[in-house]
Amino acid sequence: MHTLRGVIERITYHNEENGYTVAKLAAEKGGLVTVVGAMLGVHVGESVELKGAWANHPQYGRQFKVEDFKTVLPATAAGIEKYLGSGLIKGIGPVTAKRIVQRFGADTLRIIDEEPDRLIEALGVGKKRVAMIKQAWAEQRQIKDVMIFLQSHGVSTGLAVKIYKHYGDAAVGVLKTDPYRLQRDIHGIGFITADKIARNLGIPHDSPERVAAGVAYVLSKQADEGHVYARREELVKEAAKLLGVKETLVEEAIERLQAEEQVKVEPVTYRIEPRSERFAETQAVYLTPFYYGEIGVANRLRRLNEARLLYGTTRLSAFGAMNWDAAFAALKRRVGVDLAPAQREAVRTALTHPVTVLTGGPGTGKTTTLRALIRLLEAAGNRFALAAPTGRAAKRMAEATGREAKTIHRLLEVQPSEGFSFRFNADNPLDIDMLIIDEASMLDLLLTNHLLKAAPPGAHVLFVGDVDQLPSVGAGNVLRDIIDSGEVAVVKLETIFRQAADSYIITNAHRINRGQTPLFPKDARDFFLFVIEDVERCADMVIDLVQNRIPRRFGIPSEEIQVLSPMHRGPIGVAALNQRLQQALNPPRAGRPERALAGRVFRVGDRVMQTRNNYDLEVFNGDMGVITAIDAVMHTLTVRIDERLVVYDWANADELVHAWAISVHKSQGSEYRAVVLPIHTTHFIMLQRNLLYTAVTRARDLVVMVGTRKAIAIAVRNDKVTERNTALAERLAGEPGQVKGLMPH
Repeated sequence: MHTLRGVIERITYHNEENGYTVAKLAAEKGGLVTVVGAMLGVHVGESVELKGAWANHPQYGRQFKVEDFKTVLPATAAGIEKYLGSGLIKGIGPVTAKRIVQRFGADTLRIIDEEPDRLIEALGVGKKRVAMIKQAWAEQRQIKDVMIFLQSHGVSTGLAVKIYKHYGDAAVGVLKTDPYRLQRDIHGIGFITADKIARNLGIPHDSPERVAAGVAYVLSKQADEGHVYARREELVKEAAKLLGVKETLVEEAIERLQAEEQVKVEPVTYRIEPRSERFAETQAVYLTPFYYGEIGVANRLRRLNEARLLYGTTRLSAFGAMNWDAAFAALKRRVGVDLAPAQREAVRTALTHPVTVLTGGPGTGKTTTLRALIRLLEAAGNRFALAAPTGRAAKRMAEATGREAKTIHRLLEVQPSEGFSFRFNADNPLDIDMLIIDEASMLDLLLTNHLLKAAPPGAHVLFVGDVDQLPSVGAGNVLRDIIDSGEVAVVKLETIFRQAADSYIITNAHRINRGQTPLFPKDARDFFLFVIEDVERCADMVIDLVQNRIPRRFGIPSEEIQVLSPMHRGPIGVAALNQRLQQALNPPRAGRPERALAGRVFRVGDRVMQTRNNYDLEVFNGDMGVITAIDAVMHTLTVRIDERLVVYDWANADELVHAWAISVHKSQGSEYRAVVLPIHTTHFIMLQRNLLYTAVTRARDLVVMVGTRKAIAIAVRNDKVTERNTALAERLAGEPGQVKGLMPH
């Protein structure tokens, strides 16, 4: 065992989860050395003492394999300047570090630690900067204490920072007394990590706290998979298996969680098979927000739908006496909109029924129908709001209709300072006569509940969407359930208009939806297939298409091409393709800032996507943007999202992922000039008709598939939609005026 001392000069690779690091060390003796091993939380500029052994790697040569390490504060003025200027302490960059060290020399760290107010003596360091440095230094010291505690439990540096920021100085105390709080309080920490800490602290594997936390984890995991509730018998078996305990203990935990109002349990009916008329009954276990969300959506839809019964009229009752032939003739004469019979029926239905669903595939005229509907509303002086679940979908809606459209969050006006509530709600509804929601297949249960709370009594609601696309990323299957309930008016547009029929994107989307193999004719201008059996060569072709072939042949720049993949793992999965596309399209270069955060290297110019709702920043799951700045002094990362600059603290960087390639699920509601879709039998588990259909319908001008005909055939044939546990359709179809589980009021 040897000991090395020196300063971390450069980090070549760092795994945020296990701490494995490859770095260059400027050793006190021996010059620049390659060091490898578990060094969780190490930063460029830190002075370290390493213990380990020398080894010769066949490819990379002589390396020092680290068995143990600790950080030590530098003792020389030059070392202190490098340490402070590395970006480790918020508020101190290279220039400020130089000025501070010029003033205090080798005594600098003692000054920061014991007499930080004296920093103002350094040239150009003002009171605000001194306050920032004092806070950052104190936090850094506390975070180090938390990290020392967490290192033995394999928790990453990034999570240690989040834990400290959430709990402050009480962090270690919380971890020791109730580690399962982490999974409830900290984004990025699940049951597995919390349980690992708890077990190392000696908490028994059959303790009631552990079993209850495990049950809540299984319910959350099922919600992530789209389920609104879990069937009790399945929940008990899955939780018992996960926890390694008897099923009786799980039953007791469910009762405990129910008593604490964390879950709700009630009998529900469900369809034995998709779209069948055969039902069974089970005990459903809901996380409490989903229980009230489902009841709320059902109750509010029923009230809207029964407005005439409740209030004697609706806000658009005047349309009931309209001369429709004259109205449509006037539309054609004034604005040149000539509607087909099904489109006329859709407009008439939306204006005479309080709740309506307008559905249909691409090229069937949903947008033209919407434009005609809006013209009639405006002519009658009625107020309306246009909304969509994501920023990209809202932007498309605005461009298609020529009217303002907002995301649902922005329509309702998020108020993060008041517990992430919305300004518009049941007590303060929107001042509108009609609410029109596009891309309604993306609506999850909880967001729909908030939206319907803000719909005023007697208003009309129109859901517009393609029910054959993938269901929402969040829990629920709202659009499908509303249709299946049989309680609301539904109009389906099926005729493909001539101009759309000229596109193989539209033609093949409908073929896929009918269970037919897409066509790849030689004269196609917008739909292509590269047949490649080898999965590594598939990945190579994807990179070449985005970087070279499509821009050269079609004049579509790389930034307007989106790679969609059915899966996250493997050579043509989202993760691997993102690494390769970043290297190809935005490689490291001098003068282009970058920073390793949350296990990823973020670089100015990177395409990124938000992965959770952040109400403080007003960014939401699925929002995409481009990194425009990285500030190593202020520890911020700036992303341009929908023409708005959003400034992230580095601690929140784990909410971002690279988006050169994204999953098909995450692409919902978006439209891209060109889509490149790797599709291979290695993705067998995800090859479904609605997934392929959704991917194809994301493209406006060009679709290029890369992979095998067999994989395409498997996807086209597989029309088995994964059923989600929801009871919304059944609740909607209950007795008139009453929703099961909630008394009418």
